[in-house]
Amino acid sequence: MKGFGFTEHGGLERLAFVEVPEPQPGPGEVRVALRAAAFNRLDRFTLAGIPGVAIERPHVLGSDGAGVVDALGPGVDGLRPGDPVLLNPGLWDGTCDACRAGRECLCRQFRILGEHTQGTATRWVVVPARNVHPKPSRLSFDEAAAAPLVFQTAHRALRTVGEVTAGETVAIVGAGGGVSTAAVQVARAAGARVVVATRSASKAERARSLGADEVVVFSDDRPLDRVLWEWSGKRGVDVIFDSVGRPTVPRSVKALGRGGRVVIIGATADPMVEIDVRTLFWRQASIRGSTMATAAEFRAVLAELEAGRYRPVVDSTFPFEEAPTAFRRFEAPDLFGKIVVRIDGT
Repeated sequence: MKGFGFTEHGGLERLAFVEVPEPQPGPGEVRVALRAAAFNRLDRFTLAGIPGVAIERPHVLGSDGAGVVDALGPGVDGLRPGDPVLLNPGLWDGTCDACRAGRECLCRQFRILGEHTQGTATRWVVVPARNVHPKPSRLSFDEAAAAPLVFQTAHRALRTVGEVTAGETVAIVGAGGGVSTAAVQVARAAGARVVVATRSASKAERARSLGADEVVVFSDDRPLDRVLWEWSGKRGVDVIFDSVGRPTVPRSVKALGRGGRVVIIGATADPMVEIDVRTLFWRQASIRGSTMATAAEFRAVLAELEAGRYRPVVDSTFPFEEAPTAFRRFEAPDLFGKIVVRIDGT
């Protein structure tokens, strides 16, 4: 079976179409015929190699996917071949204390489709039946593939971990990435006043169209903490959503108001951060980490997608044969939203 990924870790030069075995569903599993897959920054890290994460190679990239049910393993009920579905890319064992308590993303065996397992940039994928959900009716396959990872990440980070409430101020650091475009919508739906902080003024109007109240541009001359402090009326921001790392996190902390929270969901730049902890204890602020979501949170995301309150943002769509070109779109300065590849009987 043909897939898009790599055989050896490295840079973009390692990207290749690979051959992997055709998967078959076992007990409690479902095989889905993919119609669309979407890439995330996580795929870049998987390609480079994540310390401590051993994977099967050749490896197929892609955590997000949507398609139709193709085959059912023994013991699977409630799904039929041909059903249009999307995938929850979070995988858990279902047996540990965290899973039994409904905190699946804290499972000690938690894995992510396409990072720890073969991914979705191929014809078929096999996952547990609990990871297969009806595709929201208002979404195309392209849109459905663009939604799962970024919306569950943003939803948990802001609603659960960040504890955003109506009337609070929320700053989203970064304008064009898939998770940033999701975070703006999640914060807005929570009733927050939302600002997007970006180095690219060209993305301002698109961010506003998603629900941002304002877009501010930061630079070396006007650093992040300064522009957010001014935007907040010198009161500080309640919640800051940061996925960059060393270049922004110390300044995000400085921009917090009393009781404020920086929620970190990734480190697209340098993950080693140095901060002045006096800001934290004096303002009684905190730094919190978040990744993926629980099963209940994922169902909540699906309800918001079905109702139209969350809307996937697709930057561009490519045929499967152009997956290498699609993946390199991450380097484009005008990237805004998710990169999708269409898979039609590959």
